[in-house]
Amino acid sequence: MIRIALAQINPTVGDLKGNALKIIDFIRKAQAANADIVAFPELAVCGYPPEDLLLKEHFISENIKTLKDIAAHAKKISVIVGFVDRDKKKNIYNAAALLSDRRIKGIYHKEQLPNYGVFDEKRYFTAGTKNPIFSVKGIKFAVNICEDIWLETGPHKTQVKKGAKFLINISSSPYHAGKLHERQALLKTRANQVKAPIFYVNIVGGQDELVFDGASMIFDKKGKTIAAGKQFEEDMIFADIPLDAQTKNKSPRPLGEIEEIYKALTLGTRDYIRKNGFKKVTIGLSGGIDSALVAAIAVDAVGQENVTAVSMPSQYSSLETISDARKIAKNLGIRFLEIPIMKVFSVFLETLDHEFKGQAKDITEENLQARIRGNILMAFSNKFGWLVLTTGNKSEIATGYCTLYGDMAGGFAVIKDVPKTTVYKLAKYRNSLNSNAVIMQSIIDRAPTAELRENQKDQDTLPEYDLLDKILSDYVEADKSLSDINKKINNAKVIKDVMRLVDRSEYKRRQAPPGVKITPRAFGRDRRFPIVNQYREF
Repeated sequence: MIRIALAQINPTVGDLKGNALKIIDFIRKAQAANADIVAFPELAVCGYPPEDLLLKEHFISENIKTLKDIAAHAKKISVIVGFVDRDKKKNIYNAAALLSDRRIKGIYHKEQLPNYGVFDEKRYFTAGTKNPIFSVKGIKFAVNICEDIWLETGPHKTQVKKGAKFLINISSSPYHAGKLHERQALLKTRANQVKAPIFYVNIVGGQDELVFDGASMIFDKKGKTIAAGKQFEEDMIFADIPLDAQTKNKSPRPLGEIEEIYKALTLGTRDYIRKNGFKKVTIGLSGGIDSALVAAIAVDAVGQENVTAVSMPSQYSSLETISDARKIAKNLGIRFLEIPIMKVFSVFLETLDHEFKGQAKDITEENLQARIRGNILMAFSNKFGWLVLTTGNKSEIATGYCTLYGDMAGGFAVIKDVPKTTVYKLAKYRNSLNSNAVIMQSIIDRAPTAELRENQKDQDTLPEYDLLDKILSDYVEADKSLSDINKKINNAKVIKDVMRLVDRSEYKRRQAPPGVKITPRAFGRDRRFPIVNQYREF
């Protein structure tokens, strides 16, 4: 019998020493549980994705040295861990090492290098060509890495033909809503195809805009789930070869879609804050639903004592939104500052009065208010070292309904990839976690407004969000054409207007802070369009 442990850990990119300590700690836990093999995720030694750190030769050397230090702890256990390998020609490989008897016993090089969406591994790595077979207690097995098992042309079939009785896939597979179901279906299919158990270990944690959800899994040769790890938490799961479904681990409760998204946002925000050395954050709390949701996520990510809300009312702010901002802060138990901007705004207008004389008021004056607020938040950031969390959602950022150097000013955009309609669902989910609603019904019911002019509503400029988000999903995430979208929506004028807004706002998005990816195609790494771009469909 062989006992296999899957250690889904939360490493930090570039923290070779810290990652090694974490790996060694989990090796000890696996040893204490009498495991014969413990497997760690893809590139666990250096963190994923290391991006252009991989262009530094000394970084590669230190990562290999760190692997050797870890190998010294592989006593009476075999350890599989992801790292960056290098050959004599200085080609580098996304690799998995087998450590045993305090040394490196074997190495596998990833064969299928993804080069789409958020992945650009062909920029750095050379593809592997060999399929070594390893052995523990006389039982042969094989290792492959992430994309290797996603593609039909991957090495899994060859590995089983060469005698592997089970496969271990080490991964760093980023999250988006629905991704877990895709993985489950794929791995069940692969286990059925090769008629061999599959042990899948995934990384967990936030890295810039990416979140990794863990959810490691074990499948028997018929594709039946034997064990599953938690989502969005470090975890270790075990199974014995031969697999016995009667003694399988208790799998965690499946998360609902909105609960899953909320946990992804919380983990992504927490890790961005902590891994970058921040302790406290600040938020512009307007009394609207977006800032209320971001404040709630911030509290869940780093604790109420580390969150400061700043209300910055103007002459256009209603008594209701000012009051709701205070109530939200009280409900969450966070520090609340109120700094009116009317005087500062009047000084700006007076300063510009001579040059603007004879010009009608327009978006210029609206943007001035947003930029004053951005300056105030950034002043707190500079003075006290607080990270500013911005509150714009995907619907706004897609259409440019946001102010550069204003409400876009900050260090991390928590709900940057969250459509407005999902914002409402997340707010209701967050309310369900408390006996008393944290985000008041008055906020949920109020028509969205930026409150930068009298009686302003978002829908003065944008279509209703239910319609807008359907168009954006098709145009931004699915790259559908005007005619394709119009077949479903039958409103060509509105679709054209939205497409124009998206196309001409790319320059803003390039200057926006990073934010958690929760959709299949987020702005930034996923979707890269030229700012200077004259192509139009109509």
